[in-house]
Amino acid sequence: MQFIDKVKIKLKAGNGGNGLASFAHLKYNPLAGPDGGDGGDGGSIIFEVDTNKSTLLDLRYSKQIKAMDGENGKTNNMYGQSREDIVVKVPLGTIVKDIASDEIIADLNEVGQREVICQGGKGGLGNRHFASGRNSAPEYAKMGTLGEEKEVIVELKLLADVGLVGFPSVGKSTLLSVVSKARPEIADYPFTTLVPQLGMVYIGGESFVMADLPGLIEGASEGKGLGHDFLKHIERCRIILHVIDMAGEERDPLEDYEIINNELKQYPGNLDKRPMLVIANKMDGDMALENLRRFKEKYPDVEIYETITLINEGLTPVLYRLKDMLKEIPLFPLYDEKKSVEVKEYTYEKPVDFEVFNEGGGLWRVEGEKIERLFNQTNFQDDDSVLRFSRTLSKMKVDDALRQKGCKNGDRVYIKDYGFDFMDDDEEDFDED
Repeated sequence: MQFIDKVKIKLKAGNGGNGLASFAHLKYNPLAGPDGGDGGDGGSIIFEVDTNKSTLLDLRYSKQIKAMDGENGKTNNMYGQSREDIVVKVPLGTIVKDIASDEIIADLNEVGQREVICQGGKGGLGNRHFASGRNSAPEYAKMGTLGEEKEVIVELKLLADVGLVGFPSVGKSTLLSVVSKARPEIADYPFTTLVPQLGMVYIGGESFVMADLPGLIEGASEGKGLGHDFLKHIERCRIILHVIDMAGEERDPLEDYEIINNELKQYPGNLDKRPMLVIANKMDGDMALENLRRFKEKYPDVEIYETITLINEGLTPVLYRLKDMLKEIPLFPLYDEKKSVEVKEYTYEKPVDFEVFNEGGGLWRVEGEKIERLFNQTNFQDDDSVLRFSRTLSKMKVDDALRQKGCKNGDRVYIKDYGFDFMDDDEEDFDED
């Protein structure tokens, strides 16, 4: 199976259906009143953890995921149909990052976790909702709100308790195959492991997840070899298990240890600060005892275990030690380490409804979440809807704010991509661009 751990994709939730402005025409009651139904809600896009998945291959060729729009309201007070949400199944350990803001909007690190990535639009209200004693026959209905739209990076960062690191062909895959039921490809040549392998280790009545990760080389933190494709998968490992070929037939094990630690130090995320145990593997080699002596002499404080992974010798003490350490080490939630976090005391401030911007040359722009939501729900092809929109702007003091900023009679004011001429007599004359 092809291992895909990063994809870019466009997401578009469904828009809400429009409410309907209509009136009942009954045989014996021609003035039965408004009967416009509400629009249905648009479908949302939801990401859900599926433990049966280990790759993002299903999303590889999905350039865009789009949910259906809600159905418009109908006569006789009938609601438009709401659309089903689209549920995207992803592996445990998946993160979703908004490209526009460069912020992580979902960290899917729990079994069964579901996160709404793009919220579907709400259906608009039919005209029956706006009947009153002063207006028993409203010709006004609300349009549905727009569904959210985002372009995101979906990335898999493995959730393993213990990550195996070390140069290629030092015995990491053999170790994983011996201590778990995982069956990684094993051979005595570099980069046998090209994709991460996960195994469940059972020891002393408890269990933890161990990951065999592609081998490092010097310069990996700069992207050489498998580079960042490797390093990103140990960001959430709670313990690093550093495997060294202590026989040193082709390489100096002390030099390997220093190179690997330097690559961990250079990579963002303080990987070198994670708790680490060292496996002195291939202790049946001719130079193993001499190299181990040199290692302990140079690094007397390093916790090291002598093993021969091929015959499962010396691994049981390591597994018990890992089990005990994991009880004390918390999980590493994934945040953007590049951004510093300051602890502040916040006081609630009521958000502003809108802001006015002078763009020069007699052009103005009004922006704000509330006013744009009102704009999206207005049908500018209907005179009653436009009049209601104008009155609402007046109640929100938009005209006063424009005057205070210096807007003059005849200046052009824009809300999103629509413009109107400002009339300095408390009346706005809307003209669609």
